Amino acid sequence: MTGFDADLYLREQTAAILDRARRFGNKLYLEFGGKLVADFHAARTLPGYDPNAKVRLLQELRDQVEILLCIHAGDIERKKLRADFGITYDADALRLIDDLRDRGLEVTAVVITRFHGQPAATQFRNRLERRGLKTYTHAATPGYPTDVDTIASERGYGANPHVETTRPVVVVTAPGPGSGKMATCLSQLYHDHRRGLQSGYAKFETFPIWNLPLKHPVNVAYEAATADLGDVNLIDPFHLETTGERSVNYNRDVEIFPVLQRILERVTGAASPYRSPTEMGVNRAGFAIVDDGVVRAAAVQEVIRRLFRYQCEFALGSVERATVERAELLVKELGAKPEDRRVVPPARETAERARERGLGHEGICCGAAIALPGGRIVTGRNSPLMHAASSLVLNAAKALAGLPDPLHLLSPGVIESIGAMKRGVFRRKTVSLNVEETLIALAVSATGNPAAQLAMEKLDGLRGCEVHLTHMPAPGDEAGLRRIGVNLTSDPAFPSRDLFSA
Repeated sequence: MTGFDADLYLREQTAAILDRARRFGNKLYLEFGGKLVADFHAARTLPGYDPNAKVRLLQELRDQVEILLCIHAGDIERKKLRADFGITYDADALRLIDDLRDRGLEVTAVVITRFHGQPAATQFRNRLERRGLKTYTHAATPGYPTDVDTIASERGYGANPHVETTRPVVVVTAPGPGSGKMATCLSQLYHDHRRGLQSGYAKFETFPIWNLPLKHPVNVAYEAATADLGDVNLIDPFHLETTGERSVNYNRDVEIFPVLQRILERVTGAASPYRSPTEMGVNRAGFAIVDDGVVRAAAVQEVIRRLFRYQCEFALGSVERATVERAELLVKELGAKPEDRRVVPPARETAERARERGLGHEGICCGAAIALPGGRIVTGRNSPLMHAASSLVLNAAKALAGLPDPLHLLSPGVIESIGAMKRGVFRRKTVSLNVEETLIALAVSATGNPAAQLAMEKLDGLRGCEVHLTHMPAPGDEAGLRRIGVNLTSDPAFPSRDLFSA
């Protein structure tokens, strides 16, 4: 079901951005929050939202927009991961540049922020420059956030190199939060006004949605998505005081707003154009919701997904207990529980039945479940030959193809050949096939097996389906499921006793 009108949103958002640019003499630095490409959080939370809506918007404004990409040097050095793709921020920056090029959009320059000679960031800069990309480095801004006199001076923003831009709207984006987008915008503003050029700043952030209630599930889903950052939604006190209207923003924007006002006034030499963080934003998402019930239900499911993710990340040591507890609290606030995710109970029941029958592999029984289009639930379990996620994918493909469940899709010879290679060449202790290996085996088997060919053709029908595993996926499972495009969650249990999983 659709709860969001993507075309209406595109029209509203395009008009709002162009109107904001006109307010500043047709030179606007627009901070793009969230994901520019493949915004799957928005697509899951607002059914009907196009994950690439922001790119479509830029294509509509192609002749009036150019793009700056920011990345924090510390994130490069720490090899920070973008969780939904499983790649580092620097790799995601390269992927983003390629994606934009494929859509006819060029990145004017890359700005490495808070740079102080970090070796990995230096290597990244060299790599970009040797591929012909303009790359700039900005140091941490001295005096930030309290010493406005230093920030808006030649020792502050003035010490950063100015990025030459020529179009009315300069979109400043990044692989993720904390990348220095706002500082880059304000640095550009400083240089423009020192040159006598009028320009302005605005912020485009999809979430939280300012004209929805504070505790609307869509806004709660934003809090869940940023629980590891400690973001909290609140009523914008500045907007309430100046207009008498209630609007929603999040703590970091509200906390920094008085400082931002002073910086804007010092940089431009005029009164701040904004009375509140809400006025600073350019977000029309709330006006494109066409079925509130649908988006509420979808947002509750997204909060549950986030809880499962944090539980797994805690088990892996990448988040703290407080993040999990925050997500648990948000689920409870919505009156929900993890089992409200439809695929959770059947996955657990499948694992329990296998345990009772003494099945599984090496004493570990794993279950998996998927909700197919139309609502049918299909399950899978692990065995000596196959991971639970692998059997799930094959069973789901058979179901979509109308093939009988007992039918074997993979040639025994193919399975034996892969197993022999894993044992003899890779020196693996187990030959059980993960999802990536299973998909390759299916493709090979399809050359001589019409049933396998039919099942393979149905794999695209799994895109967007909900999947739950009773164990955390091995790398080959996670990568394979990500490529199929399912929405995956798992219980925070390890699939084997081994500490290292290849």
